[in-house]
Amino acid sequence: MLTSDYTPASSLMASLLGEDSFHPAPPRTIDDLGIPETHVDSMICKQVLQSGVISGRQIADLLCVPFGMLEPRFLNLRSRSYITHRGSAPLNDYLYSLTEQGRDFAQTLMDSCAYVGPLPVPLADYVNGIEAQSIRAEAPQRAQLQASCKDICVNPEIYDELGPAVNSGAGLFLYGAPGNGKTTLAERIALCFGQSIWIPKTLYADSEIVKLFDGSYHEPIESQSNSIIKDKDHDRRWIKIRRPTVIAGGELTMDSLEIRHNSKINVSEAPLQLKSNGGVLLIDDFGRQRMDPAELLNRWIVPLEKCYDFLTLASGKKIQVPFDQMIIFSTNLDPRDLVDEAFLRRISYKIHVKDPTEREFRQLFKKAAEQFDCPLDESSVDYLIQRHYQKPNRAFRRCHPRDLLRQVRSYCAYNGFPLEMKKEYFDVVVRVYFTEVI
Repeated sequence: MLTSDYTPASSLMASLLGEDSFHPAPPRTIDDLGIPETHVDSMICKQVLQSGVISGRQIADLLCVPFGMLEPRFLNLRSRSYITHRGSAPLNDYLYSLTEQGRDFAQTLMDSCAYVGPLPVPLADYVNGIEAQSIRAEAPQRAQLQASCKDICVNPEIYDELGPAVNSGAGLFLYGAPGNGKTTLAERIALCFGQSIWIPKTLYADSEIVKLFDGSYHEPIESQSNSIIKDKDHDRRWIKIRRPTVIAGGELTMDSLEIRHNSKINVSEAPLQLKSNGGVLLIDDFGRQRMDPAELLNRWIVPLEKCYDFLTLASGKKIQVPFDQMIIFSTNLDPRDLVDEAFLRRISYKIHVKDPTEREFRQLFKKAAEQFDCPLDESSVDYLIQRHYQKPNRAFRRCHPRDLLRQVRSYCAYNGFPLEMKKEYFDVVVRVYFTEVI
């Protein structure tokens, strides 16, 4: 059960909702869970099978629901001779174990679906939750963008190009030479929006379990609630996370964009775009995936325009889900060489991340020196620029100051020298860093 009454049609509500306006209210009855009672019973039995002997409150905690809600289910399972008391537990509770009949029943359930954990959230509740927390309702302005980039060096001119794209919540291309911070810039974009959203840990879609929460992409925000009253705080089947930034590079395949079903345990895994809902999805090194760029873009041409996607469950049934993230394509190639005009029209913003000027390059060296706690020697930087950039006509890249100074640090540490900038140190690391393969 959700406290928000938002529906996909109520776009006005989305514009009014703030970061904390959506809150998954704790369920009060079994009906509030939105899943069949038989599914709740099966999850209880599988949890007891896995634990051996366990208290009712421990079961409720593992299933992420209030204890009082499960007491009628414990009585029901006892009356069917599936579980039995093994003793008393604190706070008017009991220890439970399975009967022989219950073990057979639970093992059959486990063979059918091996998922054990928090009870799932109905797909419809998830859709409403994402719509209520839509990234497109945030519309950050210049102050938010500048604040998100305060710890990196950004050409001020790019704010005028990048800002409207971020404000729109639409997709964009970031293109330019490698090493100029396209990936770093894309990661900072997520910080422009509201800092947190709620997502379910697992989804219940047409009787199938789909795991959504992924610790690789989702950073939980710990609740400050006292554990005694946590059942009254929120629906614990949901988890509060920082707005996600999901990055997929050259390893991306079409399989990553579909629900992946594990037939051995009969549990599915959400695709990347579902995990990135409410945040940023960065396709890094676009054009270098193990697929034709057109194949990837054709997969998303409708979701980008309609803001929803269709996914196929293991049963073959198609479900409609939100496509609600800022999608960023980062590439070293010219977008016009990768995609056709029809797709470029749907990605309204194409932003060129240029090489830094000499002034910016010096600022980057100053920032890198602070990062590595290395004294800044302007004369050594002058020498580096004249000898190793201007003379060979080498282009500046935003990553060079950090990378070169990191190698200087390693060189000094290896030789037992104090960390400092010296012309001869730069000669050594430049020779290694810029070695050309013939």
